[in-house]
Amino acid sequence: QEQLVESGGGLVQPGDSLRLSCAASGGPFSLYNVGWFRQAPGKEREFVGGLRWDNNDTYLSGSVDGRFTISGDKAKNTVYLQVSSVQREDAAVYYCAATEYAGGPYAYWGQGTRVTVSS
Repeated sequence: QEQLVESGGGLVQPGDSLRLSCAASGGPFSLYNVGWFRQAPGKEREFVGGLRWDNNDTYLSGSVDGRFTISGDKAKNTVYLQVSSVQREDAAVYYCAATEYAGGPYAYWGQGTRVTVSS
């Protein structure tokens, strides 16, 4: 069965860089958009940004700044979220999700990977 698996979370210090991975397996997947979301303790889940699978166009939510970068590797069926100069407010569970067509719902979700920021 199709699934998305996030990895790369853990304990990081403020100022560190971080790379999260979202690997799709069990396909064939019909991916259109792969999005990254995060949910901090006590807050609602928010959209971070995403990548359009067919042309690698990326986009970020206005709620995040230039420290966030999204990229994809089709050969590995993987989408990455890189965060530079991690800040305490970046602590959250990060999820990836995928749509199957333009305008479609995020039908596939990963289980999440937790990022803890502490010195």
